[in-house]
Amino acid sequence: MQGDVREHLSALAECDVLARPVRRPAELDDVDALVLPGGESTTIEKLTRIFELHEPLRMRIKAGMPVYGSCAGMIMLADRIQDGTDGQQGFGGIDMTVRRNAFGRQVESFEEDLRFVGLDGPSVRAVFIRAPWVEQVGPQVQVLAQVEVGPAVGRIVAVRQGDLLATSFHPEITGDTRVHRYFVEMVRSAAA
Repeated sequence: MQGDVREHLSALAECDVLARPVRRPAELDDVDALVLPGGESTTIEKLTRIFELHEPLRMRIKAGMPVYGSCAGMIMLADRIQDGTDGQQGFGGIDMTVRRNAFGRQVESFEEDLRFVGLDGPSVRAVFIRAPWVEQVGPQVQVLAQVEVGPAVGRIVAVRQGDLLATSFHPEITGDTRVHRYFVEMVRSAAA
């Protein structure tokens, strides 16, 4: 609907995955998994309602479809949203409370290297752009990465619950496809 769609499609293509945009309910029916890109969460919510995707997405997520959400996609996968607009409602699925724009305004965007549970190799270069962070997680949520330096040290920025993955940063713009490969392996395991 909105956000870094092309960048995610490119990262998934590098993972040897056939990926395509989803804008209509019939297109949603044709996919095994979904990536919810960054962008602006209230705009994504409005557009999914206009294109009659909001409820079908909620139902597919509830039925177990693997989904990865980055930045605004993380907000859309949260069961609870802090600092959202009045009545803002995502798709839910991950038992977490996410704070919108937690790191501040656009001018406060930054990059940091993070250790990411389950990924081999060096730290992941994380790009945070008006990013959320996770305030609280339920017992079924696995924390995969936390901020390691600065005033936000300890803040949760990557989580997984079952076949749902969420990051508050944008791996699709760094050229490092390890987070996408991690998601692809989640999808393959779910299909097996």
